[in-house]
Amino acid sequence: MSMTSSRPYIIRALYDWIVDNECTPYLLVDALWPGVFVPPGFAEDDQIVLNVSPVAVRELSLENDAVSFSARFNGKSCDVYVPVASVMAIYARENGQGMVFEMEPRPEEEAAEEVKSSISEAPSLESLRPVASAPKSDGESSSDEKEKGKGKGRPSLKIVK
Repeated sequence: MSMTSSRPYIIRALYDWIVDNECTPYLLVDALWPGVFVPPGFAEDDQIVLNVSPVAVRELSLENDAVSFSARFNGKSCDVYVPVASVMAIYARENGQGMVFEMEPRPEEEAAEEVKSSISEAPSLESLRPVASAPKSDGESSSDEKEKGKGKGRPSLKIVK
């Protein structure tokens, strides 16, 4: 018997664990994965880091097929849609604890059209554009700039077993 992916269940569990421990949950996403819709111009190295803390997003939905929410990017409200398969990691900003997922190769472009056509629940996809490179999440820029100024760089990830 074939089982469904455990990734969405792990994402939900780690999200709850990170929030319950008063930390900031970040998602690391493959921004070029078919069906990823985030504001353009925020991606770096084909990845985007999204702050999905309760204070940073509205209408967060952690479903089996995708993560979706609304957030502000440079003061503009934007809808975000991220297929679960594109999530590379979920971790706490403060200490890097979380999980890195093994990534499968990106689906072919023909499969991307199937993914886009199967997205019926995503809010107002017409207003969203796929990103060509990876952005930072809502409210991240000021804290990231401060951290970079201190020479700390990106947080390290630790695998939770």
